[in-house]
Amino acid sequence: MLIKRKSIEAQANHKIGPGKKPFVAPVSKPPRKIRYAPVTLSEQDGVRFLHFGTEWVQGAMRLRKPDWLELEYAQQMMAWMLFIDNPEHVVQLGLGTGALTKFCYRTFVETRVTAVELNPSVITICETMFKMPPEDHRLRVLEMDADDFVNDPANLESVDAMQVDLYDATAKGPVLESAEFYQSCAACLRPDGIMTVNLFGDHPSFNRNLKAMRFVFDDVICLPEVHEGNVVVLAFRRRRQIDFAELDALAATVVARTKLPAKSWVNGIKQWVEK
Repeated sequence: MLIKRKSIEAQANHKIGPGKKPFVAPVSKPPRKIRYAPVTLSEQDGVRFLHFGTEWVQGAMRLRKPDWLELEYAQQMMAWMLFIDNPEHVVQLGLGTGALTKFCYRTFVETRVTAVELNPSVITICETMFKMPPEDHRLRVLEMDADDFVNDPANLESVDAMQVDLYDATAKGPVLESAEFYQSCAACLRPDGIMTVNLFGDHPSFNRNLKAMRFVFDDVICLPEVHEGNVVVLAFRRRRQIDFAELDALAATVVARTKLPAKSWVNGIKQWVEK
């Protein structure tokens, strides 16, 4: 997760891309070079922030509310709750401070939650400084490459909701962003599964990622930009018929259950659909 810059409004990006194509096996790629940035912390006004040796924020936790989603973009990453009421399996690619992983684990008390993180120092800092609960029969934190996870045949059609937040210290866009990567993500989802992705609206990577997702998924929706740059994308493996009266009612249920601003998510979806 990265927050810093003022973005340029991304208009009409929902029209790019050649449309959904059948799933194909990803082509072989050379191994990615692993470069771990230093994991650093800062605190301000009762909030602890994670950094990778730069001023870029990789996650945050309010010290008095460690299980709350402090950042608005992280709240938007939960927008799949408008369409999936009781997931069996939620996957987080890119652990950050563990905010989304903790929230899903605490909110859905019967759901399996799997977090995938490549950098062992991030896992350690989440356990020691961000109150990550210990693993049990519902919670797994895997030290591995997200690309390896989504290409593991054991994970095919096993995930209801996948949350993708894969950034490093360079702030050059998501580390994994190809159509092949998103095909593998989609293949891990169940037929009605949903993926949410954190992007930069004013970065060249935005159009590339949106085009790649539109190539793979039946429907792609962008929520309004927050944090002066972050845009959360909802990607649906199978297109949903959106009934806004029903979504409004579901949003009220989400608000009552979690206090998340779900009504604003519905308004954001309306804005996208009506463009």
